[in-house]
Amino acid sequence: MTHLVVHGKEIATDKDGFLKHLDDWSPDVAAALAETVDIQLTDTHWELISLVQEFYQKFGLSPAMRPLIKYAKFELGVDKGNSLYFLQHFPGSPAKILSKVAGLPRPDNCL
Repeated sequence: MTHLVVHGKEIATDKDGFLKHLDDWSPDVAAALAETVDIQLTDTHWELISLVQEFYQKFGLSPAMRPLIKYAKFELGVDKGNSLYFLQHFPGSPAKILSKVAGLPRPDNCL
């Protein structure tokens, strides 16, 4: 995939579907990106999207899974700060998929 079409506008993506220009992100773009990985966004998804965007703003990078879980545990509590919680909502590779849907760059150590 080299682009995503949202409301008739082409949004540039890399070969893996990550946004080439972070400024192209919007809630509608997030929903379209989520659809590419068969996820329908709920309030819980949006909470995790906001969390990963806050992490990016604070630290200047997309988090790998371990730092993401640690940050979530601190910000959201132990019930949500665990890998199973993230896997339930972003199956497969949660840090990678969550970063993609949140409009962030691919985490450095995600395959």
